[in-house]
Amino acid sequence: MLLCDGDLAELTAAARPAKPVRRRGRTLAVSSVLAAALIWSTSFAVTKVALAEIPPMTIGAIRFSLAALILAAVVHTRRDRRLPTVRQRLFIGLAGLLGIAAYFAVENLGVDLATASDATLIVASYPIITLALELVMRRAMLSVVRLAGMVIAIGGVWLVVRGGTGGDLANRLWGDTLLILGGLVWAGYNLVAQHDASGASPVVVTYYQTLAGALAFIAMSLFETDRWVWPSPANLGRMLFLAGLCSVAAFLLYNHGLRGLSPSVAVNMLNIVPVAGLVWAASLAGEAVGVQQIIGGAVVIVGVVSGLYQRKSDRPTAVSNAARSNTEGNA
Repeated sequence: MLLCDGDLAELTAAARPAKPVRRRGRTLAVSSVLAAALIWSTSFAVTKVALAEIPPMTIGAIRFSLAALILAAVVHTRRDRRLPTVRQRLFIGLAGLLGIAAYFAVENLGVDLATASDATLIVASYPIITLALELVMRRAMLSVVRLAGMVIAIGGVWLVVRGGTGGDLANRLWGDTLLILGGLVWAGYNLVAQHDASGASPVVVTYYQTLAGALAFIAMSLFETDRWVWPSPANLGRMLFLAGLCSVAAFLLYNHGLRGLSPSVAVNMLNIVPVAGLVWAASLAGEAVGVQQIIGGAVVIVGVVSGLYQRKSDRPTAVSNAARSNTEGNA
């Protein structure tokens, strides 16, 4: 598409306040990921309670099928929706198979077998796994400040969960292994999702990711038919909560935040999850919170804030390429 001189002048003028706009965009991205982390902090406890009655793959099937229905209603009633092409939908669906079907299948099984303390500590290692994968793929530069922030955050989580005990040793070993595998899957999801150049809104992207994840979970849940029972009203409420807030709202916020942050920075912010989860455990389950855990929570926050540091040279080229593709497509 050709641009006249007036259009070019208008684009040039619009580009002048780039720094403030970029700064506001990064602040919004950080806020979006932080909000998603706070919502997700409730999911471990809710899922653990529901697992007493509902098998892990069936939980995923119910949760993400409900989420897909909610998102379908939103996407197909919007007037300004921009639906991706078939090829782009397949790519988005691949991200959904990783970030929803594979990750949450592994997480549900891991949470069912491991202790809460094990799960919290292993989830805190996800930023290191993601950064290592970025370094292997040469999509990130090793920043001393960012690496130190991640190490500080993990140290804070260790303080929070150091006293955790209990559970069958063999089951805990399998659960821990699955949760570590979940970190690799989640890192892969972050890297794949950033290559999305469809230009579709976060709502549309999340819808197709959730739809792919729901279909995969339905297939996996068929192996649990011998354990199916009609969920109690309380567990139906938990499924609605997991679908509406943890699956729809949180994923929308997280996908929006990924557009302005590198994967390792975004995942590092998820260290807030175990700290907030500790608060939920105290307020909802009546568990006692010690001084050491409060100190550990403060250390985690310091580590997350330090991990947000990012020089211009640290920014992944994938983000720039995706932004350039979107700009060219809009032009």
